[in-house]
Amino acid sequence: MLNIRSCLLATTLFLPTFIPTTHAADSNAENAADNNAVLVEVIAARSDEEKARDVYRHPVETLTFFQVEPGMTVVEGLPGGGWYTRILANYLGADGALYGVNYPDRIWPMVRPGDAQWTAERIAATGNFPAEVATYTDNGIAALGFTFETVPPEVAGTVDRVLLIRALHNLNRFEAQAQTLTKALEGVSTMLKDDGLVGVVQHRAPATASAEWADGSRGYLNQAAVIASFEKAGFELVAESEINANPLDQPAGDDSVWRLPPSLRGNESDPKKQAAMLAIGETDRMTLLFRKAP
Repeated sequence: MLNIRSCLLATTLFLPTFIPTTHAADSNAENAADNNAVLVEVIAARSDEEKARDVYRHPVETLTFFQVEPGMTVVEGLPGGGWYTRILANYLGADGALYGVNYPDRIWPMVRPGDAQWTAERIAATGNFPAEVATYTDNGIAALGFTFETVPPEVAGTVDRVLLIRALHNLNRFEAQAQTLTKALEGVSTMLKDDGLVGVVQHRAPATASAEWADGSRGYLNQAAVIASFEKAGFELVAESEINANPLDQPAGDDSVWRLPPSLRGNESDPKKQAAMLAIGETDRMTLLFRKAP
């Protein structure tokens, strides 16, 4: 075992050698502070309706934890209604790139069988992503839309961050029958730089929930199972956070994530139930950071 006192003495004796490193650390701290100021400004500029969800989604803390910086190339998995897209498009800036990556076309009919119009709209939204980004900013940020299973060759190995925010439950739900999660994580690995990172925010099932209950059909996944799926796909866990935890959310039985705000599904006609769900708030969520395993 190394003698700590001896190590400290050696460090002191050779301190001049490390002066440039100290300067670099100071510079990094300044850059981080500047980036944080830009992020806070972008988030403050949104509508009151969008900002109302910050208390549950913690965008400043979440994007900082994921080490997202202006000028990066970032993938947003399942951009959906654009809540995070608005933030990212303005934060990454003209030197950055934002790619909206959706489920492959084959998954949408599984999610909502028999609804051909909805399926067509979801498929069309993938290709429409650049036009959507253009409605959120005029800064000229590069934008693309594709699916986890159709990564363009020019994108392979170029992405700094992949953000999978509440995007995994349906991929896991259909894994057994269609390998949807496996193929999606293969796509993530393909697009990511060797030193890139993957940020995950996902509705978290109680630790005691069975694998069957937490298969994604209710929106919830088991945190240990998510980590295991990433490790199987060649990733390793870098860090985890309780930024988006909500201990008031204790689902059981037939409870789904959609019973809570903003959906309040199944409680539309019962003011007391609505009030109870609003008192809980949005779901308990895991926040995980991965990288490719060496």
